[in-house]
Amino acid sequence: MSQIDLITTEELKQKLQNNENLELVDVREDEEVEFGMIPGAKHIKMGEIPANLDYFDKEKEYIFICRSGKRSENVCYYLNEQGYKVRNMVGGMLEWTGETK
Repeated sequence: MSQIDLITTEELKQKLQNNENLELVDVREDEEVEFGMIPGAKHIKMGEIPANLDYFDKEKEYIFICRSGKRSENVCYYLNEQGYKVRNMVGGMLEWTGETK
């Protein structure tokens, strides 16, 4: 298995403050995202990723988010094997101190 690129919550917060154009995907369940998502993130539940491959563009990099970083890591491995550029937000929303919507 190849290594997955990581991004910390602080690095992501800095990129958002710099208004960088990021592709964020939150893979948590519906009841989890009700408590808030990072602004600009698209919600695609982990189990629905394979059915939504047409959403992803192999030319873009996607940052995946979940509650603790484990499910998003699994999604990253899956999409990496399909040829997509991915990063996992380590620590997930448990460590996120930035804005939520």
